[in-house]
Amino acid sequence: MGRLKTFGRRAFLVGSVAVLGGVAFGAYVVRKPHDNPLAAGLKEGEAAFNPFVKVTSEAVTIIAPHADKGQGAQSSQAALVAEELDVELEQVRISFGEPSAAYYNTAAAAEIAPFMSFDESLTARTVRGALGAVVKVIGVMGTGGSSTMPDSFDKLRMAGAVARETLKRAASNVSGVDVAQLKTERGRVILPDGTELRYEDLAEAAAKIEPVADVTLRDPSQWRLIGKPMTRSDIVPKSTGTLAYGIDREIDGMVHAAIRFNPRQGGEMRGYDASAAEGMRGVQKVVEVQGLIWSKDADGAMTSRRGPIGVAVIADNTWRAFQAVDAISFDWGSAHYPSEMDGHWQAVADSFTEDRLDAEWRHDGDVEAALDGAQVVEAEYRAPYVAHAPLEPISATIRVDADGAEVWAGHQLQRFVQMKVAEALGLDDPEKVIFHNEFIGGSFGHRLEFENILTCAEIAKQMPGVPVKLTFSREEDFAHDFPRQIGMARMRGAVSGAGIDTYDAQVATVSSSTSQAGRLGQPMPGADSQIAAGLWNMPFAVPNMRMRAYRVPELAPTSSWRSVGASTQGFFGESFMDELCHAAGLDPLEERLRLVNNPVHRKVLETIGEMSNWGSPLREGRGRGIALVESFGVPTAEVVEVTATPQGIRMDRAYVVADVGTVVDPVNFDNLMKGGLIWGLGHAINCEITYSDGMAEQSNYHAHEAMRLYQCPVIETRGLENASKIRGIGEPPVPPAAPALANAIFAATGQRLRAMPFNKFMDFV
Repeated sequence: MGRLKTFGRRAFLVGSVAVLGGVAFGAYVVRKPHDNPLAAGLKEGEAAFNPFVKVTSEAVTIIAPHADKGQGAQSSQAALVAEELDVELEQVRISFGEPSAAYYNTAAAAEIAPFMSFDESLTARTVRGALGAVVKVIGVMGTGGSSTMPDSFDKLRMAGAVARETLKRAASNVSGVDVAQLKTERGRVILPDGTELRYEDLAEAAAKIEPVADVTLRDPSQWRLIGKPMTRSDIVPKSTGTLAYGIDREIDGMVHAAIRFNPRQGGEMRGYDASAAEGMRGVQKVVEVQGLIWSKDADGAMTSRRGPIGVAVIADNTWRAFQAVDAISFDWGSAHYPSEMDGHWQAVADSFTEDRLDAEWRHDGDVEAALDGAQVVEAEYRAPYVAHAPLEPISATIRVDADGAEVWAGHQLQRFVQMKVAEALGLDDPEKVIFHNEFIGGSFGHRLEFENILTCAEIAKQMPGVPVKLTFSREEDFAHDFPRQIGMARMRGAVSGAGIDTYDAQVATVSSSTSQAGRLGQPMPGADSQIAAGLWNMPFAVPNMRMRAYRVPELAPTSSWRSVGASTQGFFGESFMDELCHAAGLDPLEERLRLVNNPVHRKVLETIGEMSNWGSPLREGRGRGIALVESFGVPTAEVVEVTATPQGIRMDRAYVVADVGTVVDPVNFDNLMKGGLIWGLGHAINCEITYSDGMAEQSNYHAHEAMRLYQCPVIETRGLENASKIRGIGEPPVPPAAPALANAIFAATGQRLRAMPFNKFMDFV
């Protein structure tokens, strides 16, 4: 059966979206640009050529609308504009800008299309284009899915080119020199006689003319910044401790709030006693907080109602608010999910049934016939809940008054912040909510959630005119996090004289997409692609290959976690690929090279083999493991080398190769590759969230520990540029880390690890 015939509900959804994008909207609506958000606030003599570049007599400002969570997004976006505008980063001001439909992100939409990343067929291009059309018309603004560079690469360079050519036209009008004789350099238009006109001095003249639309982007051979090592614009302020994050926001007259929610996620607060807290020093007010209380109906479907879920304390500083909320006693309601972990795992195990089948994503050949009579290799894998745990605690600052609200926080869905706050406050227009996006000290998916924003809005509503800063304690963050999905895989396969012949993958996880969308009040029709991510799109032409995804009924609420579905499915898929290679007596790299079905992925594999000196002899007790996982369109291969010591496993070296089409900043690329690998390894060996009596047992980093410095291997990275499209690198290095390590441990010890975290089975030194 052909793969595209097996998508069911998802195929219907994608087809409907294609019709909506191509027919219902119409070409005119799709092509029509959104209003320029910079134009509304322009003063006389100021020029805004597009939503991304503004020039005044004082400064050139570049708008970098994608959120910066520490991945260097602001600096990289600005560099794209600067490349064509002919300015250096130190010459310009960089701003996140205000939320606007003009900053729509079409790149993220392509990820949900059910096609291989290298599929450029007419059908694939049509569906991706239609999905992008919907996103553009609606004006979906957001950061996630490693989409910042794919979304920004062309449009920001074009914005810089338009601004450059318009400034040249303005200089021509001022000087009388033909535009063809003008050139630009370091924020200046240069006349033939050497006279230099600063962009700032041309703002007034540029404001009087229409932006030049007919521009040509420069050939890569002319690039000054792209592809060259850069110093990120945030490095100096971060190094000197002067960069302001959301949690650093200070406003005159501000009060501070701390929160205590029901630690059983989605449960109600039956009652509380705040008498001890109310008399404590600095406490100004104790207020009840409303939210969604979740339950399951008779059919097992999730339902919600608004009700009391916790209490906030308002005080004159954060520490006193923390102390006071700790002094309150509570009567908490029960959770809608199993109270103990055995119940969670049982729900996952019980979901491998036809009525729980979410989609059959791939079916090549005849798996059942191939397995019939064959010597079948079978394995079961598990991946636990894990927390986001960003270093900057979750926070928000909000002031509510008669005219609307003003919000200061770091978030990845800026327009949704406006909409959700307006909804919470009963405002008829989201534009009445002014949102200032801030630098974010880590997210890993948590800054796609809204519990801090909505709770702060509710508190601030009860204190009109007073800025309220809500800060979560680390313990509250862990207790009320929405962790990565729990999941299990049941794998079967067979080998023949030629190699791997049959690969049958069945995966069951909760749908983090549905859980997350439910808190937003958004429906999620169709199958969830993240249940299958990293597995269905394995780039291997196994003669008989099937991938089925089963949806587990909602358990503890979950959310997007760095690399989302591929973070678990990559572990399942590449670990089992290694098992089949060993069952066949084949070299794991050579067999992958035999099976790989496209040249881009092949080159990634060949490069990782060359870098790691794959196949060279290792002494006894040492082992190498390899894994190749594609996430968000980026093929990423990793090799980990380990040594089995009497004290435990030592990770010696690691190698990472990824193809992103174009490497914008080699220095930042290297850092993101290393950081993603370290993140993946650390969580694989050390981290899980478990529930007892309905509450998360891990309350801080001591119980959910990142990889220690002494455990970190020496890491080498390489970025390839063979893919036809530019891609992002924030998430793709994460999924191969766990299987590469597990495969290396098997090679060194003969022990096969099929469940994370690995420290349940061995020590790491």
